[in-house]
Amino acid sequence: MKLTSHYTVICTAALAETRAFYESFFDFAPAFESDWYVHLTSRSDSRVNLAIMDHSHPTIPDGYRKPAQGMLLNFEVEDVDAAFEKAKAAGLNIRQALRDEDFGQRHFIMADPSGVLVDVIKPIAPSAEFAAQYQADVLERISS
Repeated sequence: MKLTSHYTVICTAALAETRAFYESFFDFAPAFESDWYVHLTSRSDSRVNLAIMDHSHPTIPDGYRKPAQGMLLNFEVEDVDAAFEKAKAAGLNIRQALRDEDFGQRHFIMADPSGVLVDVIKPIAPSAEFAAQYQADVLERISS
């Protein structure tokens, strides 16, 4: 099977608030919008997409009409330090402060208005312990 696209759909009871969060913090713009669903596209890269949907909409099968839980969205950014300062200044719900991880990330985690965790990441060189677990081309990209 050849994949042609992939994007996440967040099922939520807070559609408007969640939409505003991703539009204002991550600079997404609506590509399609209705009162129960909005498809967002990054203004800086049209390949980056995210959708937000009313969790109670009848297109979701019976038994699954629940807000999203247990999900972590990762967004890689060019300047994670600036993103962290922006999130703090905006009073966003930061759940883990900015820090470096031995496995090769500088990141912080916040929660969106739906309660979905959002990990904002800048790849960094991993420690020697973790470097051996990366494919050579990936290690080269994050180490440069």
